[in-house]
Amino acid sequence: MKKFFLSCCLLLLCSVSLLAQQTSASHNQKMEWWREARFGMFVHWGPYALWGGEYHGHQQRVGGAEWIMNRCKIPVAEYQEMTRKFNPVDYDPEAWVRLAKETGMKYIVFTTKHHDGFAMFKSNASKYNMVDFTPYGKDVVDALVKACRKYGMKFGFYYSQSQDWNNPGGATHRRPMNQGWPNPDSVAIDAYTLAHNGSWDPAQQTRTIEQYMDSVAIPQVKELLSRYGDVSVFFWDTPKGITKAYVKKFLDLFKDYPNIIHNDRMGGGFLGEYKTPEQMIPTVEQLDGTDWETCMTLNNSWGYRRSGNIWKSAEQLVTTLIDIASKGGNLLLNVGPDPLGNIPQENIDRMKVMGEWMKKYSASIYGTERCKVDKPVWGYCTQKVKDGKTLVYLQVIDWPKDGKLLFALKEPASSARLLHNGKKLTFENTEEGVRIAVPTTAPDEIASVIELEFDKVLPRYPIKAMNNNLYEIVDAPRE
Repeated sequence: MKKFFLSCCLLLLCSVSLLAQQTSASHNQKMEWWREARFGMFVHWGPYALWGGEYHGHQQRVGGAEWIMNRCKIPVAEYQEMTRKFNPVDYDPEAWVRLAKETGMKYIVFTTKHHDGFAMFKSNASKYNMVDFTPYGKDVVDALVKACRKYGMKFGFYYSQSQDWNNPGGATHRRPMNQGWPNPDSVAIDAYTLAHNGSWDPAQQTRTIEQYMDSVAIPQVKELLSRYGDVSVFFWDTPKGITKAYVKKFLDLFKDYPNIIHNDRMGGGFLGEYKTPEQMIPTVEQLDGTDWETCMTLNNSWGYRRSGNIWKSAEQLVTTLIDIASKGGNLLLNVGPDPLGNIPQENIDRMKVMGEWMKKYSASIYGTERCKVDKPVWGYCTQKVKDGKTLVYLQVIDWPKDGKLLFALKEPASSARLLHNGKKLTFENTEEGVRIAVPTTAPDEIASVIELEFDKVLPRYPIKAMNNNLYEIVDAPRE
C-alpha cells in the first residue's frame, strides 16, 4: 500500500510537471507572433477629438486631450451634445493600415471605448455609440477590422473596462480642477469630486459600479469578442473597482478565445501576459525578464490636440524603437486622428522616416531579443538564434570616425557585414571582443546596422512568468 501511495504521488507530480511544461509551451506559442512583431500602432480616437484639447477658449493644462472631459469637468449633457457632431467623413481605415505597414508596424490596437464611455462600434449595451449617437452612423471598428484583414495586419482592442464618465455607474479617477481650465468654481468642484469618488456630475451617479459592469462593460466586451472575429490583443486600462469576481466574469468570456493576448491592466489580481510601461523605457535594472511593451505618443497627447503639441523627432523615435528592441520589448506607437478621421501630417512625416529606416534594417528589430552583453558605448545591439547559430545586430548611433568599432563580446564571430547592402566587413576576434573595420562615414544618418554571425548559440535571457511588479503608467494610476 505504501509503495502504491508513493507511486500515485510520483505520477501526480509528473502530471503536474508535464501540465506546467505544456502550459509554458502553449504560452510561448501564443506569444510568438507578438515577440516577432516588436512594433505596433496604437490609435486613440473618439469624440474627444472634437474638443482638440481646448475648453472655453483654454487649453487643457495637464495630460492628453482624451482626458478633457474629466480634467475640465465637462457636464455629461454638454459632452454628449458635442458628440452628436462627430461625423468623421474622411475616415479611411485602409489608409491607416497602409501607413502602419509602410512604417514597419505589425499590429494595430484601437480604442474601442476610452474613459469617456463612447463606444466606437455598434453596441446594444449603450446607445452612446458611433452608430446610434452620431450623424456618421457607421461602425468604425468593423471597417478597421476589415482593412486589417485585407492587408494582413493583426489587430487588437483597447477597452476601458471600469472607468466611464458618460454611462452612469462607471468609475472615475479624480483629477483636480487645476489640471483642466481656470474655472471660477474650482474650489467647489474639487470639494464635490472629493465627496463623490471623483464624479463631478450627478448624472454619473445614478447607478452603482456593479450595475454598470453588468449592464455595459461585460456585454460590450462580449460584443467585441463575438462580432469581429480574430482579435489578437485585448488592452485593458485603469482598473478602478475591478474585483476578482469581475475578473472571472471577463475571463469567462474569453474561454472560447484562448489565443487572445491580454495586457497587465485588467485589475483584480489578473497579471495578464505582458507589461505596459507608458511613455517611458525601462532601464536595464528595472527589467525583470517578463514580456513588456512600451506604449508611447509621437507628441505630448494620446488624443488629437489642435495646438500646443510638442513633437518627438523622427530620429528620436527610431532610436526609441531600437532601445526598446535591445531590451526585449515592443513599441506601441500612438497616433491621434482628428475629428474628420485624418491622421495629422506631423504623424505621417515622422512615421515615413521610421518606415524608410525599417525597410533597410527591420531584420535587426523583428524577432530579436536581448544580447547578454553590456550596452555598447556607440549604440545598441539585438540578437536572434536560428539553426544553432546566432545573428547579432549592432545598431550604431555614434559611428566611429576612425573606422574602428569594438563589440565587447568575447565570442568568435564568423562573419560581419553591413545590413543594408550586404557588404562584408573585415574583422578580428580578440581578447577584448570583435574588432571590426568600418567605413569612416556612417551609412545611415540615424542608426547604421552591422550584422555579426556566430556559429553557436550565444547566452540568452530567458523569458520569465508575469509577476506583480508594475512599470510606471502615465494618466492611469493604480488604485
